[in-house]
Amino acid sequence: MTTHRAAVLGGTGYGGGEMIRRLLRHPQVELVRVTSIDHVGEPLSAVHPNLEGQTDLRFEQLGWRQAARDVDVVLLGLPHEVSLEAVPELARSEARIVDMSAAFRLLTADAYAERYGRAHPAPDLLPRFVYGLPELDREAIAGAGYVANPGCFATCVQLALAPWVRSGPQIPRAQVVAMTGSSGSGSEPRATTHHPVRHGNLRAYGALRHVQSHEMEEQLRALGAPELELAFVPVSAPLSRGILAVCTTEVPEEWTLEACVERLSEAYARERLVRVPARRGPEVAAVAHSAYAEVGVEVGPVRGGRRTASWLAALDNLIKGGAGQAIQNMNLMLGLPETTALDAPGAFP
Repeated sequence: MTTHRAAVLGGTGYGGGEMIRRLLRHPQVELVRVTSIDHVGEPLSAVHPNLEGQTDLRFEQLGWRQAARDVDVVLLGLPHEVSLEAVPELARSEARIVDMSAAFRLLTADAYAERYGRAHPAPDLLPRFVYGLPELDREAIAGAGYVANPGCFATCVQLALAPWVRSGPQIPRAQVVAMTGSSGSGSEPRATTHHPVRHGNLRAYGALRHVQSHEMEEQLRALGAPELELAFVPVSAPLSRGILAVCTTEVPEEWTLEACVERLSEAYARERLVRVPARRGPEVAAVAHSAYAEVGVEVGPVRGGRRTASWLAALDNLIKGGAGQAIQNMNLMLGLPETTALDAPGAFP
């Protein structure tokens, strides 16, 4: 059996820890290196106690090209700004790249400048990146050398809305509210993610201006809704993992509940990691600690010749919304079975 070699660059965060955990159990990929600027020389379990006794690897501090030596793929768990610095150097190596940051997700340098208010420092590399949402663009990912892993909200919302978009929405507007767990804010404590503040609290943030709004609109427009406008409101929820997205749109009168469920079921009938529950709606507890996503829909009565539909999706923000999807993309890029190291169910409750 062919064994590929992988390195995780930026391994101390929650996303890095999830990638490491999956790679250590991967039957066809050997994790050979984990880099960081913190905890250098310490065992991985110094940061990730769940890895105690699972590996002899230690955190290393290396230059970018040295970190990519003799590996088939590098998986980046780096902050946005650090990825912008690292990728041009890594591109000089032979390694494939999966980047979990937002540094290369937008399609053009103009879109990046509009969103971030500054020029992209490596615009020539943007066209070389494929946007990595396998359920929507699997073939492109399989042939890619570089993949930009989608954001957690963007993954959830696109999975919910893709069947509607592909059916040709006549009124291309969607109101989206998505509730998320605190792990999406990273491992460094902040005032708004500190447990005594987060616990028992709900708080909207970044309403109508969240960083992933551009990414969602750009990808959904390319999917089949060129005039789509999203009104996106994220909500901080009192849980550590998971996202539940509620995406409300107008649909034609003939789109009954049965017709909408059929659209979802047909869209994801052959997807191993996306489920359409038959007897309940999507919920976080059903997908937490797993690489699965759930989708569903609710449809209102006819009013003025149209209906309102709420397209729903739930996933684990760290796994299907992050590190697990990075592994899924890696599998595709290396020609491996897509769900390798990913198909175990999560824990309930």
